[in-house]
Amino acid sequence: MAVAIPAVFCNSMIEYLQSRLATEYRRTLTREVGETYLRGMTFYALGNLDDRIKNADQLVTADVALFSNSLALIYGNIAKPILDVILYNYQLSRSVGAEALIGLSSIIQLSAILLRLLTPAFGRYAAEEQALEGEFRFTHTRLIENAEEVALYRGHEVEKNIVERAYYSLVKHVNRIYRMRLLHGMVEDGIIKWFWGSLGLCICAVPVFFNSGGGGGAMDFGGRTESFVTNRRLLLSASDAFGRVMYSYKELAELAGYTLRVSSLLETMEDISKGKFEKKLVSGAEVGVEGHQKVLSGRGEIVESEEDIIFDQVPIVSPNGDVLIPKLSFHVKPGNHLLVVGPNGSGKSSLFRILGGLWPVYGGKVTKPPAREFTYIPQRPYLCVGTLRDQLIYPDTKEEMIARGVKDSDLEELLKKLEVHHILTQEGGWDAKKEWRDALSGGDKQRLAVGRLFYHRPKYAILDESTSAVTLEIERVMYEHATGALCFVHRALAPVVLIVEYGAELGITLLTVSHRPSLWKYHKYILQFDGQGGYSFGELEDPERRLALEEEKRDLERKLVDVEKWRERLKEMKERA
Repeated sequence: MAVAIPAVFCNSMIEYLQSRLATEYRRTLTREVGETYLRGMTFYALGNLDDRIKNADQLVTADVALFSNSLALIYGNIAKPILDVILYNYQLSRSVGAEALIGLSSIIQLSAILLRLLTPAFGRYAAEEQALEGEFRFTHTRLIENAEEVALYRGHEVEKNIVERAYYSLVKHVNRIYRMRLLHGMVEDGIIKWFWGSLGLCICAVPVFFNSGGGGGAMDFGGRTESFVTNRRLLLSASDAFGRVMYSYKELAELAGYTLRVSSLLETMEDISKGKFEKKLVSGAEVGVEGHQKVLSGRGEIVESEEDIIFDQVPIVSPNGDVLIPKLSFHVKPGNHLLVVGPNGSGKSSLFRILGGLWPVYGGKVTKPPAREFTYIPQRPYLCVGTLRDQLIYPDTKEEMIARGVKDSDLEELLKKLEVHHILTQEGGWDAKKEWRDALSGGDKQRLAVGRLFYHRPKYAILDESTSAVTLEIERVMYEHATGALCFVHRALAPVVLIVEYGAELGITLLTVSHRPSLWKYHKYILQFDGQGGYSFGELEDPERRLALEEEKRDLERKLVDVEKWRERLKEMKERA
């Protein structure tokens, strides 16, 4: 018992300390990865501007945990067995002689080298397994995010096939590893347990037959038997320790695989923070992959200004190297609200991503206010996890809101202006917490996003089809209030005076992408893309007349489509006549 109690305590403490060590490794590494991942726009660029990392969430969560656990087990798997091997071999050398022990060690080393050569690349396979785990998890995440659309299209069978393919790819790889482990385990056990054990027993028999003990005198039969039993016990302990060292080779290989995954994440994020991206390029019609690579290797100049937005010979380039607009130049001053129109894929969203600091500038010169002076409102606004108040003040906290001198009553006034104040009582007040993307309708989400714009009052607001789910009346209220124009003229005088004063303080310049002609009257300039690399920029004169011309143009285009049919019909009529 005098030996058992300390031994039990030590073994339990070793396991406890290994667990604590794994937790500390994970905490430190997660903090480092999290700070780098959420620094600036790294989290965005990692998934949109660079192709080296797939499923970053898998790396940040599961792979970091596996790496930490594997790293913490190094002492128990390697350091402790090596220490045991040294101590037991020292005791054996005193009993059987150094010559026999050296010979045994030489044979063991040669067989260990052979075993290492026969060991598969478990590290690479472990990295591949984690990549497949990430793909499998991503299929479920994608299905959850698009569950409503899939259900409406009755696409459950297609999604089932996608999920099953990802799962069977993972299972196929895992089964392949298991088969390798089976064959490798047979060879490993044959060498470590049986071959080395047989050699060890031969060494243990040396003092019995040759009387090479370290006692200095001859031993009788009883002494030799005692020496044999003692040496056999030492041999079994040394063999077990050395076996654990050899078995840990697979675990070290898996640790190398996890290390490769985590290090690739850290290196990629470091490159992204320096503006170095690696994107899979697609050959275009006019330029090949080499041409795209040349375009993406260039960098333009970004100059921060207090007020104006100036694009001077700036190419609009997609991340895969497609040049949407070779050289774009325009100038927007505060108060000169800009309407951006054009077909899909012409560069409208790419322009705004450059303004927001999401995409790099590949040439020319961009003069603009800092990214914090821009607020982007997409068609499907982002609603964060938190209270109803958080949806309006995001990314501010309640403390930051109070520091700005804003009260809940001020936020309620914003909701009233947008005619969405009913959700305050309907959803349970400002401190109610829900999954807001599911609790609110599309129109309410867009109104909350515009309310967020009114709260932050940036210099510029980028509105990307952000009023598509609201009525024309609410749209009018949003735009007139944001631009400081007179609104609610059909109401009593007091609300009119309040709204005019509040709107005049906003000073927001609007940059709008919309196909609604009703928004033209709120803008002074128009930037029109033709989808072929060309564009036009100028004043939006007489919006009503322009709207009438656009409608007439669309009507003529519809008629022109039928011209050939009319000609064929006229030809048939002439032939029959």
